Amino acid sequence: MPEILRAGAAVHYEVQGGGRPLVALHGFTGSGRDFLPLASALRRQAMTVTPDLMGHGASDAPGEPGRYSLEESARDVLAVADHLGLESFDLLGYSMGGRIALRTVLLAPGRIRRLVLESTSPGIEDPLERERRRQSDLALAESIERDGLELFVDRWLGQDLFRTLRQLPPRRFEAMRLAKLGQRPGGLTGSLRGAGAGVDEDVWPKLAEIRQRALLIGGMEDRKYDAILSRMAEHLPDARFIRVPRVGHTVHLERPRLFADHVAEFLRQT
Repeated sequence: MPEILRAGAAVHYEVQGGGRPLVALHGFTGSGRDFLPLASALRRQAMTVTPDLMGHGASDAPGEPGRYSLEESARDVLAVADHLGLESFDLLGYSMGGRIALRTVLLAPGRIRRLVLESTSPGIEDPLERERRRQSDLALAESIERDGLELFVDRWLGQDLFRTLRQLPPRRFEAMRLAKLGQRPGGLTGSLRGAGAGVDEDVWPKLAEIRQRALLIGGMEDRKYDAILSRMAEHLPDARFIRVPRVGHTVHLERPRLFADHVAEFLRQT
């Protein structure tokens, strides 16, 4: 099981395929295995590296919330790249993984060639809204500790944000649900407390610093993030926004082949 040790915690990762390196970062309650279909589709074009972010999958779940911060996670990503000898690489991030991808490119702009962002945000600008989100994430963490993981996962997947995801064939949806039930409660609570959107720095003002060519992908049924991604495309100096019809927050799960086609085409561009 390949992993590295950084700042006292193990970070697990997997590598598939050959070609230019692509590091793909999953979202909250997910793992690197969420991008195995993408890695398989790109196996002749890219060497896809899929880390398990802190507290998720096979990576460690430390007790200190600060170890889950977006900057710490960005440093984990760079440490995995260093371990693999990747001087530069393409970077993809979904939702929470997209927020970590943004921190990574801001932390080490010379290391990132191209950027793919799916259903993500540069942060919450309004301080009152950010504090409300922080309190909401703390309440979610307490609900995991109080009610257990299964009830939390069912509540999480019951959000309107995942309405279209629940329309997947029952077998695929249940496989995804069971994968989330395999997470460790302490890892998810640490992530909520240390990497939730309410404790993030707002990096909207820094988007203009990102000179990499960027591809933004979102579902048209995800109205909140559709608006955010549209605005991000206006702030990033070199960005294209693809809006996928009849899809919500999880384009890579709802339309995996189409998602892979868009990513492959973007990475082939000179």
